Amino acid sequence: MTAPSSRCPVADQDEAEPDWAALDLVGRSPCFRDALACLQQWSRVDATVLICGETGTGKELAARALHYLGARSGGPFVPVNCGAIADSLLEAELFGHVKGAFTDAKQDARGMISLASGGTLFLDEVDALSPRAQAALLRFVQDHSYRPVGGARFQHGDVRLVAASNADLDALSGRGAFRHDLLYRLNLLTVALPPLRQREGDALLLAQVFVQRLCRTYGVQRQLDAPSREALQRPHPWHGNVRELEHLVHRCFLRARGNAIDLGLAPGRAANAPFHTPAEPTTALGFAQAKAQVIAEFERRYLYELLQRAQGNLSLAARLAGKERSRFGKLVKKYGLQRDADPPRT
Repeated sequence: MTAPSSRCPVADQDEAEPDWAALDLVGRSPCFRDALACLQQWSRVDATVLICGETGTGKELAARALHYLGARSGGPFVPVNCGAIADSLLEAELFGHVKGAFTDAKQDARGMISLASGGTLFLDEVDALSPRAQAALLRFVQDHSYRPVGGARFQHGDVRLVAASNADLDALSGRGAFRHDLLYRLNLLTVALPPLRQREGDALLLAQVFVQRLCRTYGVQRQLDAPSREALQRPHPWHGNVRELEHLVHRCFLRARGNAIDLGLAPGRAANAPFHTPAEPTTALGFAQAKAQVIAEFERRYLYELLQRAQGNLSLAARLAGKERSRFGKLVKKYGLQRDADPPRT
Protein backbone atom coordinates (compact mmCIF):
# COMPACT_ATOMS: atom_id res chain seq x y z
CA MET A 1 0.00 0.00 0.00
CA THR A 2 1.51 3.30 -1.06
CA ALA A 3 0.47 6.92 -1.25
CA PRO A 4 2.26 9.98 -2.61
CA SER A 5 2.49 11.46 0.89
CA SER A 6 4.13 8.31 2.26
CA ARG A 7 7.33 8.59 0.24
CA CYS A 8 10.32 9.73 2.24
CA PRO A 9 12.25 12.78 1.07
CA VAL A 10 15.97 12.47 0.49
CA ALA A 11 17.69 12.24 3.87
CA ASP A 12 19.66 15.20 5.13
CA GLN A 13 23.29 14.20 4.75
CA ASP A 14 24.35 16.44 7.64
CA GLU A 15 21.93 14.90 10.12
CA ALA A 16 23.35 12.38 12.57
CA GLU A 17 22.02 8.88 12.04
CA PRO A 18 20.24 7.27 14.98
CA ASP A 19 21.74 4.28 16.77
CA TRP A 20 19.45 1.77 15.06
CA ALA A 21 21.07 -1.20 16.81
CA ALA A 22 20.08 0.28 20.18
CA LEU A 23 16.50 0.33 18.84
CA ASP A 24 16.82 -3.34 17.79
CA LEU A 25 16.60 -2.42 14.11
CA VAL A 26 19.53 -4.20 12.47
CA GLY A 27 20.19 -4.40 8.75
CA ARG A 28 22.30 -3.04 5.89
CA SER A 29 20.29 -4.02 2.82
CA PRO A 30 19.16 -1.09 0.64
CA CYS A 31 15.44 -1.82 1.04
CA PHE A 32 15.75 -1.94 4.84
CA ARG A 33 17.84 1.23 4.88
CA ASP A 34 15.06 2.94 2.93
CA ALA A 35 12.60 1.94 5.65
CA LEU A 36 14.94 3.31 8.33
CA ALA A 37 15.19 6.58 6.42
CA CYS A 38 11.40 6.81 6.51
CA LEU A 39 11.35 6.21 10.25
CA GLN A 40 13.96 8.89 10.82
CA GLN A 41 12.06 11.37 8.64
CA TRP A 42 8.61 10.71 10.11
CA SER A 43 9.93 10.81 13.70
CA ARG A 44 10.37 14.58 13.28
CA VAL A 45 6.66 15.21 12.80
CA ASP A 46 3.79 14.57 15.17
CA ALA A 47 1.53 12.95 12.57
CA THR A 48 -0.24 9.60 12.24
CA VAL A 49 1.89 6.85 10.69
CA LEU A 50 0.79 3.50 9.27
CA ILE A 51 3.43 0.75 9.37
CA CYS A 52 2.94 -2.03 6.84
CA GLY A 53 4.75 -5.34 6.68
CA GLU A 54 4.40 -9.08 6.96
CA THR A 55 4.22 -10.84 10.31
CA GLY A 56 7.59 -10.87 12.02
CA THR A 57 9.15 -7.94 10.15
CA GLY A 58 9.42 -5.76 13.28
CA LYS A 59 6.45 -3.40 13.10
CA GLU A 60 6.34 -2.76 16.84
CA LEU A 61 10.08 -2.07 16.87
CA ALA A 62 9.52 0.47 14.09
CA ALA A 63 6.71 2.07 16.09
CA ARG A 64 8.94 2.30 19.15
CA ALA A 65 11.66 3.90 17.01
CA LEU A 66 9.20 6.58 15.86
CA HIS A 67 8.38 7.22 19.52
CA TYR A 68 11.90 7.28 20.97
CA LEU A 69 13.36 9.34 18.13
CA GLY A 70 10.56 11.90 18.32
CA ALA A 71 9.59 14.80 20.54
CA ARG A 72 7.34 12.53 22.66
CA SER A 73 10.16 10.21 23.73
CA GLY A 74 9.77 11.29 27.35
CA GLY A 75 6.13 10.18 27.37
CA PRO A 76 4.68 6.66 27.52
CA PHE A 77 4.58 4.20 24.63
CA VAL A 78 1.34 2.25 24.90
CA PRO A 79 0.84 -0.73 22.54
CA VAL A 80 -2.64 -2.10 21.87
CA ASN A 81 -3.16 -5.43 20.10
CA CYS A 82 -6.44 -4.79 18.30
CA GLY A 83 -6.83 -8.45 17.42
CA ALA A 84 -6.86 -9.47 21.07
CA ILE A 85 -9.65 -7.17 22.28
CA ALA A 86 -13.27 -8.28 22.03
CA ASP A 87 -15.72 -5.88 20.38
CA SER A 88 -17.67 -5.50 23.59
CA LEU A 89 -14.55 -4.31 25.42
CA LEU A 90 -12.84 -2.20 22.77
CA GLU A 91 -14.39 1.15 23.61
CA ALA A 92 -13.85 0.68 27.35
CA GLU A 93 -10.25 -0.43 26.76
CA LEU A 94 -9.44 2.54 24.53
CA PHE A 95 -11.62 5.30 25.94
CA GLY A 96 -12.05 4.21 29.56
CA HIS A 97 -15.37 4.25 31.41
CA VAL A 98 -17.16 5.96 34.25
CA LYS A 99 -18.56 4.30 37.34
CA GLY A 100 -21.84 2.54 36.63
CA ALA A 101 -21.40 2.52 32.83
CA PHE A 102 -21.99 -1.24 32.86
CA THR A 103 -22.45 -4.03 35.39
CA ASP A 104 -18.82 -4.46 36.42
CA ALA A 105 -17.91 -0.76 36.29
CA LYS A 106 -17.45 -0.27 40.04
CA GLN A 107 -15.35 2.86 39.59
CA ASP A 108 -14.00 5.20 36.93
CA ALA A 109 -11.23 3.69 34.83
CA ARG A 110 -8.76 5.28 32.41
CA GLY A 111 -8.46 3.87 28.92
CA MET A 112 -5.36 3.27 26.82
CA ILE A 113 -5.66 6.73 25.23
CA SER A 114 -5.50 8.41 28.61
CA LEU A 115 -2.61 6.19 29.70
CA ALA A 116 -0.70 7.21 26.56
CA SER A 117 -1.19 10.93 27.18
CA GLY A 118 1.90 12.88 26.17
CA GLY A 119 3.29 9.87 24.33
CA THR A 120 2.44 7.39 21.58
CA LEU A 121 -0.54 5.08 21.16
CA PHE A 122 0.37 2.11 18.98
CA LEU A 123 -2.56 0.23 17.42
CA ASP A 124 -1.23 -3.09 16.17
CA GLU A 125 -3.21 -5.40 13.85
CA VAL A 126 -5.76 -2.72 12.93
CA ASP A 127 -6.91 -5.03 10.13
CA ALA A 128 -8.44 -7.27 12.83
CA LEU A 129 -10.90 -4.59 13.93
CA SER A 130 -14.56 -5.43 13.32
CA PRO A 131 -16.83 -2.92 11.53
CA ARG A 132 -18.20 -1.84 14.90
CA ALA A 133 -14.70 -1.31 16.30
CA GLN A 134 -13.64 0.61 13.19
CA ALA A 135 -16.61 2.95 13.60
CA ALA A 136 -15.75 3.52 17.26
CA LEU A 137 -12.16 4.36 16.35
CA LEU A 138 -12.92 6.62 13.39
CA ARG A 139 -13.82 9.81 15.28
CA PHE A 140 -10.78 9.58 17.52
CA VAL A 141 -8.42 9.10 14.57
CA GLN A 142 -10.00 12.15 12.91
CA ASP A 143 -9.69 14.73 15.69
CA HIS A 144 -8.37 12.84 18.77
CA SER A 145 -11.61 13.46 20.65
CA TYR A 146 -13.33 10.67 22.54
CA ARG A 147 -15.90 10.09 25.24
CA PRO A 148 -15.39 7.52 28.00
CA VAL A 149 -18.06 4.83 28.03
CA GLY A 150 -20.98 6.17 30.07
CA GLY A 151 -19.44 9.64 30.21
CA ALA A 152 -21.22 12.87 29.30
CA ARG A 153 -18.32 14.96 27.98
CA PHE A 154 -15.81 14.53 25.20
CA GLN A 155 -12.12 14.58 26.05
CA HIS A 156 -9.03 15.20 23.94
CA GLY A 157 -6.32 12.58 23.63
CA ASP A 158 -2.86 14.15 23.59
CA VAL A 159 -1.19 11.24 21.81
CA ARG A 160 0.69 10.47 18.66
CA LEU A 161 -1.09 7.70 16.79
CA VAL A 162 0.85 4.90 15.08
CA ALA A 163 -0.96 1.94 13.52
CA ALA A 164 0.29 -1.29 11.97
CA SER A 165 -1.06 -4.05 9.77
CA ASN A 166 0.28 -7.18 8.12
CA ALA A 167 -2.67 -7.21 5.70
CA ASP A 168 -3.28 -5.27 2.50
CA LEU A 169 -5.67 -2.63 3.81
CA ASP A 170 -6.30 -1.31 0.29
CA ALA A 171 -7.55 -4.74 -0.74
CA LEU A 172 -9.63 -5.11 2.43
CA SER A 173 -11.12 -1.67 1.84
CA GLY A 174 -11.94 -2.60 -1.75
CA ARG A 175 -13.87 -5.64 -0.50
CA GLY A 176 -15.71 -3.59 2.10
CA ALA A 177 -13.91 -5.27 5.00
CA PHE A 178 -12.13 -2.09 6.12
CA ARG A 179 -13.60 1.41 6.14
CA HIS A 180 -12.30 3.73 3.41
CA ASP A 181 -12.54 6.78 5.66
CA LEU A 182 -10.58 5.10 8.45
CA LEU A 183 -7.89 3.93 6.03
CA TYR A 184 -7.44 7.45 4.63
CA ARG A 185 -6.96 8.86 8.11
CA LEU A 186 -4.51 6.15 9.21
CA ASN A 187 -2.56 6.29 5.95
CA LEU A 188 -1.29 9.86 6.31
CA LEU A 189 2.33 8.72 6.37
CA THR A 190 3.48 5.17 5.70
CA VAL A 191 6.51 3.03 6.46
CA ALA A 192 6.77 -0.26 4.56
CA LEU A 193 9.00 -2.86 6.23
CA PRO A 194 10.45 -5.33 3.69
CA PRO A 195 10.26 -9.08 4.30
CA LEU A 196 13.51 -10.76 5.32
CA ARG A 197 13.73 -12.72 2.05
CA GLN A 198 14.19 -9.40 0.23
CA ARG A 199 16.87 -8.10 2.61
CA GLU A 200 20.02 -9.42 0.96
CA GLY A 201 22.77 -10.09 3.49
CA ASP A 202 20.70 -9.16 6.53
CA ALA A 203 19.86 -12.72 7.64
CA LEU A 204 23.49 -13.48 8.52
CA LEU A 205 23.95 -10.10 10.20
CA LEU A 206 20.81 -10.58 12.29
CA ALA A 207 21.69 -14.15 13.24
CA GLN A 208 25.11 -13.05 14.49
CA VAL A 209 23.51 -10.29 16.57
CA PHE A 210 21.07 -12.80 18.08
CA VAL A 211 23.94 -15.16 18.93
CA GLN A 212 25.85 -12.36 20.67
CA ARG A 213 22.80 -11.52 22.79
CA LEU A 214 22.24 -15.17 23.69
CA CYS A 215 25.89 -15.55 24.72
CA ARG A 216 25.46 -12.66 27.15
CA THR A 217 22.12 -13.99 28.40
CA TYR A 218 23.29 -17.55 29.09
CA GLY A 219 26.91 -16.80 29.94
CA VAL A 220 28.40 -19.14 27.33
CA GLN A 221 30.39 -18.54 24.17
CA ARG A 222 29.03 -20.04 20.97
CA GLN A 223 29.06 -19.12 17.31
CA LEU A 224 27.40 -20.17 14.08
CA ASP A 225 29.18 -22.96 12.25
CA ALA A 226 30.53 -22.35 8.75
CA PRO A 227 27.74 -24.23 6.89
CA SER A 228 25.10 -22.16 8.73
CA ARG A 229 26.84 -18.87 7.92
CA GLU A 230 27.09 -19.90 4.29
CA ALA A 231 23.43 -21.00 4.19
CA LEU A 232 22.25 -17.69 5.66
CA GLN A 233 23.75 -15.88 2.68
CA ARG A 234 21.66 -17.88 0.23
CA PRO A 235 17.98 -17.15 -0.62
CA HIS A 236 15.50 -18.57 1.88
CA PRO A 237 11.71 -17.99 2.12
CA TRP A 238 11.65 -16.98 5.82
CA HIS A 239 7.86 -17.11 6.05
CA GLY A 240 8.00 -15.81 9.63
CA ASN A 241 10.63 -13.20 8.74
CA VAL A 242 12.95 -11.86 11.47
CA ARG A 243 10.89 -13.50 14.22
CA GLU A 244 11.30 -16.91 12.57
CA LEU A 245 15.06 -16.43 12.28
CA GLU A 246 15.33 -15.30 15.90
CA HIS A 247 13.39 -18.33 17.16
CA LEU A 248 15.52 -20.65 15.01
CA VAL A 249 18.78 -19.20 16.33
CA HIS A 250 17.54 -19.34 19.93
CA ARG A 251 16.37 -22.93 19.61
CA CYS A 252 19.57 -24.13 17.96
CA PHE A 253 21.71 -22.16 20.43
CA LEU A 254 20.12 -24.05 23.32
CA ARG A 255 20.41 -27.41 21.55
CA ALA A 256 24.09 -26.98 20.67
CA ARG A 257 26.32 -29.43 22.55
CA GLY A 258 29.56 -27.60 21.85
CA ASN A 259 30.58 -24.12 20.81
CA ALA A 260 29.28 -24.44 17.24
CA ILE A 261 25.65 -23.70 16.40
CA ASP A 262 24.11 -25.66 13.53
CA LEU A 263 20.95 -24.05 12.16
CA GLY A 264 20.23 -27.04 9.94
CA LEU A 265 19.85 -24.86 6.85
CA ALA A 266 22.70 -26.31 4.79
CA PRO A 267 21.73 -28.63 1.90
CA GLY A 268 21.63 -32.27 2.95
CA ARG A 269 21.47 -31.46 6.66
CA ALA A 270 18.33 -32.01 8.71
CA ALA A 271 16.70 -28.75 9.71
CA ASN A 272 16.42 -28.00 13.41
CA ALA A 273 12.66 -27.89 13.39
CA PRO A 274 10.76 -27.39 16.67
CA PHE A 275 10.00 -31.13 16.74
CA HIS A 276 12.15 -34.14 15.96
CA THR A 277 11.39 -36.61 13.22
CA PRO A 278 10.16 -39.79 14.93
CA ALA A 279 13.02 -42.22 15.53
CA GLU A 280 10.89 -45.08 14.23
CA PRO A 281 9.51 -44.74 10.64
CA THR A 282 5.74 -44.81 10.48
CA THR A 283 5.91 -47.70 8.02
CA ALA A 284 7.33 -49.85 10.82
CA LEU A 285 4.21 -49.29 12.91
CA GLY A 286 0.70 -50.63 12.75
CA PHE A 287 -1.78 -48.48 10.82
CA ALA A 288 -3.62 -47.13 13.88
CA GLN A 289 -0.38 -46.36 15.74
CA ALA A 290 1.19 -44.68 12.71
CA LYS A 291 -1.94 -42.60 12.14
CA ALA A 292 -1.99 -41.47 15.79
CA GLN A 293 1.69 -40.52 15.59
CA VAL A 294 1.20 -38.41 12.45
CA ILE A 295 -1.85 -36.68 13.95
CA ALA A 296 0.02 -35.92 17.17
CA GLU A 297 2.95 -34.46 15.24
CA PHE A 298 0.57 -32.30 13.19
CA GLU A 299 -1.18 -31.04 16.34
CA ARG A 300 2.11 -30.16 18.04
CA ARG A 301 3.43 -28.27 15.03
CA TYR A 302 0.11 -26.53 14.39
CA LEU A 303 -0.21 -25.36 18.00
CA TYR A 304 3.41 -24.21 18.12
CA GLU A 305 3.12 -22.15 14.92
CA LEU A 306 -0.23 -20.70 16.01
CA LEU A 307 1.18 -19.60 19.36
CA GLN A 308 4.09 -17.97 17.53
CA ARG A 309 1.65 -16.10 15.29
CA ALA A 310 -0.30 -14.94 18.36
CA GLN A 311 2.96 -14.01 20.16
CA GLY A 312 2.07 -16.33 23.04
CA ASN A 313 -1.41 -14.87 23.59
CA LEU A 314 -3.48 -17.97 24.39
CA SER A 315 -6.87 -16.29 23.94
CA LEU A 316 -5.93 -14.90 20.54
CA ALA A 317 -4.47 -18.24 19.43
CA ALA A 318 -7.71 -20.00 20.45
CA ARG A 319 -9.76 -17.55 18.40
CA LEU A 320 -7.49 -18.02 15.39
CA ALA A 321 -7.93 -21.79 15.71
CA GLY A 322 -11.71 -21.45 16.09
CA LYS A 323 -11.65 -23.29 19.42
CA GLU A 324 -12.99 -22.52 22.89
CA ARG A 325 -10.17 -21.15 25.05
CA SER A 326 -10.19 -23.77 27.81
CA ARG A 327 -10.22 -26.64 25.33
CA PHE A 328 -7.43 -25.03 23.34
CA GLY A 329 -5.46 -24.52 26.55
CA LYS A 330 -5.75 -28.23 27.35
CA LEU A 331 -4.24 -29.08 23.97
CA VAL A 332 -1.36 -26.67 24.58
CA LYS A 333 -0.75 -28.22 27.99
CA LYS A 334 -1.01 -31.74 26.52
CA TYR A 335 1.97 -31.10 24.26
CA GLY A 336 4.01 -29.18 26.80
CA LEU A 337 3.90 -25.90 24.87
CA GLN A 338 4.31 -22.72 26.86
CA ARG A 339 2.32 -19.52 26.42
CA ASP A 340 5.40 -17.74 25.13
CA ALA A 341 5.39 -20.21 22.21
CA ASP A 342 8.73 -21.75 23.13
CA PRO A 343 9.29 -25.17 21.58
CA PRO A 344 8.88 -28.17 23.90
CA ARG A 345 11.93 -29.39 25.72
CA THR A 346 13.61 -32.47 24.36
